[in-house]
Amino acid sequence: MRIQGLFRVVFEIAARNVLSAGTMAKGVVRGLLHSLLLLDSEPMNFQSRQKKLREQLASAKLDALLVSHLPNIRYLCGFTGSAGLLLVAEAGSVFFTDVRYDTQSRDEVKGAKVVIARKALLNVLGEWISARWKKSRGEGFTIGIEAEHQTVAERKRLVDALPSGLRLRSTVALVERLRMVKEDDELDRIRAAVRLGATLFARALEVLRPGVKENEVAAEMEYAARRAGAEEMSFPTIIASGTRSALPHGRATQQIIEPGGFVVCDFGVILAGYCSDQTRTVWVGGGAGAGLEEARHAYQSVREAQEAAIAAVQPGATAGDVDAAARKVLRKGGLGRYFTHSTGHGVGLEIHETPRVAAGQEEVLKPGMVITIEPGVYFPGKWGVRIEDMVAVREGGCEVLTQTSKDFLAV
Repeated sequence: MRIQGLFRVVFEIAARNVLSAGTMAKGVVRGLLHSLLLLDSEPMNFQSRQKKLREQLASAKLDALLVSHLPNIRYLCGFTGSAGLLLVAEAGSVFFTDVRYDTQSRDEVKGAKVVIARKALLNVLGEWISARWKKSRGEGFTIGIEAEHQTVAERKRLVDALPSGLRLRSTVALVERLRMVKEDDELDRIRAAVRLGATLFARALEVLRPGVKENEVAAEMEYAARRAGAEEMSFPTIIASGTRSALPHGRATQQIIEPGGFVVCDFGVILAGYCSDQTRTVWVGGGAGAGLEEARHAYQSVREAQEAAIAAVQPGATAGDVDAAARKVLRKGGLGRYFTHSTGHGVGLEIHETPRVAAGQEEVLKPGMVITIEPGVYFPGKWGVRIEDMVAVREGGCEVLTQTSKDFLAV
């Protein structure tokens, strides 16, 4: 029996036996289960990723690419530290970092030679390139740089560090486009992150009541996430209540949750390097009559828009098609003008990745892409509603990764 089957049985039994301990204890057990399931997933194939990148370099007529964006570095060679540069060339790859990461880099980095710098990274990089460029008799050499992730000052320092005669060329999203389609081992990690993240909503429902502060709810969720094995949150937890629920990114504050309004809960965790992202909206307190009926109408319209967008997710559809499916439903319900942001975005090593699921976006969906579907409506000075799931594009349709209920909930 593989580790996955054995530990699934063991920990599901354990989860059933901690019911009296409440959601927190169950979340911890499930978090351990998610972590153990990851032990059974296939190791990342960094050499294959670098090979695909080298094929891109040849097409772009580049001799090498200097990768400076840390998530891209992690994707290509496995390094998880906070300082490093990866030079990918036809002859091989070289990873540069400082002495703080001597041991860590040698343990983590795959498919690249490790160079430990005892002075500024760019200076060591420049010296290393200069020595090899001279051996090639100073022939023309073009290095691509990740222009979107480099400041003007950083580029100037790089130019100063490199020998004259080398050419630098800006590139756009070479690695990000590889990352856009997830491999099976990445999907396993994302599924585990989504499952762990979903347990936090149960904790939110335990503590979310009139009179409680927004940041108290967020703190309970984030503590539960850590106890369950999350590395950190994907982003600062959003708990936006009352009129603040009309702010699409209303982070948790000291505001006291009042009865008779919505609370938007937008949260996610990072597990094994991969992010989750989920939003649920809850009605707090009682209420009756026209106000509550209006709230239910808005909520149901958003839910139908989200389900229509999910139904539109399939290979060959464009990101714009998915966005249009959500907007069509909201326009029909008279709420189109209150949907003020895009329908979703890619998720992976970063919380916001390509593709962008928005009006007019022509990126064609492919199996392996992971995106959010998160339409919402926002009435300034009143309240807002958003519902968000993560979905993976699969052959013939999609897999909804988020399994939390989307029924209208009142607490």
